[in-house]
Amino acid sequence: MAGKDNNGISRVNKNNNARKTTKPAGKSKSKGKKVWWILFFTGVFAVFCALAGYLFIMVSGERLLEENKDKLTAYGTSKVYDRNGQLMGELSIQKSDPVDIDQIPELLQQAFIATEDKRFYDHSGVDIWSIGRAAVKDIMARAMVEGGSTITQQLAKNIFLTRDKTFFRKATEVSIALALERQHTKDEIMEMYLNRINFGGPYYGIKAASQHYFGKSDLNKLELWEMATLAAMPKGPSKYNPIRNPELSMERRAVVLTLMEQQGYISAADAEKAKNVEYTYEPPATQQKYTAFIDYVIEEAEEKYGLTEDDLNVGGYSIYTTMDASAQQAVEDEFNNDSNFEKGVGEDIVQGSMVIMNQHNGSIVAIGGGRNYQRASFNRAFDSKVRQPGSSLKPVAVYAPALESDPELSKDTRITNEKQCFGEYCPNNLNGYSKSVSMAEAIQRSENIPAVWMLNKIGVKTGFQFAQKLGISVKESDQNLSLALGATGTNTFEMARAFTAFANGGELKEAYAIKQIKNSNGKVVHENKGMTSERVMSPETASEITDMMQLVVNEGTGRNARISRPVAGKTGTTQSGITGVSGIRDVWFVGYTPELTAAVWMGYDEPSAERMLKQSSPMAAALWGKIMDKAVQNYDPQSFPVLDQPQAPVEPEQPELSAVRNVSGYYNEEGNAVNLTWSASEVSGAEYRVYRKEASETDYTRIMNELAGTSTDDISVLAGLTYSYYVTAYDPESDQESEPSNTVEVVITGPAPPEEEPEAEPNDENEQEEEDREESDQEEDNAEENEEPGNGEGNSGSGSGSGQGNGSEQPSPGQNGTSNRPGGESGEGEGAGEEDEGEGDSGETAPSGDTGSTPVPGGTEGRSSTGTGRNGMGTGTTGESGGSGGNTSVPGTTTPQSSPSSGNNTAQPQP
Repeated sequence: MAGKDNNGISRVNKNNNARKTTKPAGKSKSKGKKVWWILFFTGVFAVFCALAGYLFIMVSGERLLEENKDKLTAYGTSKVYDRNGQLMGELSIQKSDPVDIDQIPELLQQAFIATEDKRFYDHSGVDIWSIGRAAVKDIMARAMVEGGSTITQQLAKNIFLTRDKTFFRKATEVSIALALERQHTKDEIMEMYLNRINFGGPYYGIKAASQHYFGKSDLNKLELWEMATLAAMPKGPSKYNPIRNPELSMERRAVVLTLMEQQGYISAADAEKAKNVEYTYEPPATQQKYTAFIDYVIEEAEEKYGLTEDDLNVGGYSIYTTMDASAQQAVEDEFNNDSNFEKGVGEDIVQGSMVIMNQHNGSIVAIGGGRNYQRASFNRAFDSKVRQPGSSLKPVAVYAPALESDPELSKDTRITNEKQCFGEYCPNNLNGYSKSVSMAEAIQRSENIPAVWMLNKIGVKTGFQFAQKLGISVKESDQNLSLALGATGTNTFEMARAFTAFANGGELKEAYAIKQIKNSNGKVVHENKGMTSERVMSPETASEITDMMQLVVNEGTGRNARISRPVAGKTGTTQSGITGVSGIRDVWFVGYTPELTAAVWMGYDEPSAERMLKQSSPMAAALWGKIMDKAVQNYDPQSFPVLDQPQAPVEPEQPELSAVRNVSGYYNEEGNAVNLTWSASEVSGAEYRVYRKEASETDYTRIMNELAGTSTDDISVLAGLTYSYYVTAYDPESDQESEPSNTVEVVITGPAPPEEEPEAEPNDENEQEEEDREESDQEEDNAEENEEPGNGEGNSGSGSGSGQGNGSEQPSPGQNGTSNRPGGESGEGEGAGEEDEGEGDSGETAPSGDTGSTPVPGGTEGRSSTGTGRNGMGTGTTGESGGSGGNTSVPGTTTPQSSPSSGNNTAQPQP
């Protein structure tokens, strides 16, 4: 039973298991059939779609090719408008007559094949291998790094109707390419391609490009490096334009030559030689309006909105810009006025560039790309990155970051201006040195030492990063103290934009030139909906910099930039940088009114020892002023903002610095000195100055400074003379000096120095007179031998001793008289002559001995460059004329002996 049950159970289980396994097998079979039918119908549908697509491509390609084979565009050229919606101009196309394929050198064709489509002769319009390879590279790079378009597809794109970038457009481009391959030979396709593609700006076709970039209409005269330069351009006609971007063009040319070498078209030696040729050709000048601005608009459309130059030239767009026609015209008029620039050297003219911006919204108002600027040429306002701004960078790299980093600093802060070195770096001032200057004075006079000292104080990195934040393209190698003096490369666009931050209260706006772009149907396809801005400094810093740079224009180096509106700005001058050459490489003025900001640069494109400027930044400031005075007329007058000054804490009032009172004095015979006393000033920390005048003098002379007490002694008085004194108080904190005190007169008692008569010895009178005459003649001979012109100032020697004052070789009559004071009068004067250092010889006092008297001719003020005074000789410039004076009796009979000592145009007296 149990066994049956077990067997029954086993059978049931067996049947159940059988049913379970049988049922799924049927379902699986049915499901498999459904999948097969789905795949079958999908395949059929795919084939049908493929056939339909193929038929569509074939038909549409043939149709589009037929409709457009003689057209470059269906919409006409794009138009550009100024900020008021007025038409500025059209992006007109310049084409040459088509060139037959047999007139195009085979090597030139091979340059384009090697670069753009190396399988050109192997495909039928579309290169599947190239497309696959490009797709793999794009996926690996996660970006569009390589295109798969063939030469035939590029030709198809150039004659297609619309410029939109859709899948339908790409598919239609393929259809046209296939149709082209069916209807034309490879040579015909190559001929059409080279006659229709864009070569930068308005230049279409290989012959037009050859004429514009190399001045050659015969393509067979092109050299290998020129062919490679042209073949480099289709990838980026604006970017690889040899006139605008010679360095990028040269790099791309090298890639083309390498590809030609790898594919066997040229040898390695030929490739290397062609890679090293520098582009120097300059196309002839033609008169065009607004070209520099239009070129920048094209560049902005490419970079910001992804439109190619070819799209813009033939897409029929309407481009609305920020250009102010009046300001732009003012730039072009003044740049065409030769009197605003120095005369050049030979055929090399002094160039310039300018950018005007509206600091309140970042819009670019006008652009000067250079004198005689041509469409699609080198735009010095943007493309140049090597011009050193000199001192015009000081507010950006030194003073603004200093004010930002240290709240204790202000425009009134005193900065050292003493000649010094910073390690091995030893800058110089052009206007001399002083102990210190305020920050405002340092900017106004464009002093170098304070700027370098301040950058050293705040740290080079601080100034470097601040300049970066304001948009200056500084490099890591610029991180040194010479950055304070503008030793970095930049251009007028960067400098103008940096200064807009000062003019806009510390906010830096994004620069732009395009407001809106509409397609050929009038639909807005691109629009600048809002300007981004960044606060780069506090309003207080911007205001202080503005105040200081107003001084530059009103009283300093930028006076030529003064116009009918308030102006703040900074000049900049860069020296030649060539050993032994003292010319100027670059001159700048960067400044702003309350309405607009602008930067101007002048210099040679290729400076050299022969090509240097002679005039400095005032010429750039003058050009800035001429243009900006016209540019601001379309803007309502404004004023620079004045910040609300924080209310300073109330401090106790300091007493007014009143005159010193109760000055008294008397002569102390024992000490042979005048004792002076006075009452103390009420101002805390006041110092005192003492002034003295001898009775025969007309003016008081300050004889003592920085006295802290209320008494002093004058020990330099002489017996028999009368002196008058007064005292003033001086406050070193406010740099103020009080009015003079009451005067006190002191008579110095005691005998006056005796007036001695010349006296001869009893038995040797004739011998003594002869000896005196010989000494006098000898001294005159010595004076004549030592006489030489100088440039400087001969100062007097003083002290006791005998000597002889020699005048010029032909003295004019002088004053006669008798002096009872030791020593002789001396002269000082100033006249023309080469600068020489003078040597002062100090006469020795007469040794003790017999008190004889020797008549010696005394001089008043001599005109000679060399004069021997009572106590020495000083070489200086020509002074007043002198001659023989009256007899002067001095103690002693010994002629003073000279001991040479170095001096600076000053005779050193013997104490």
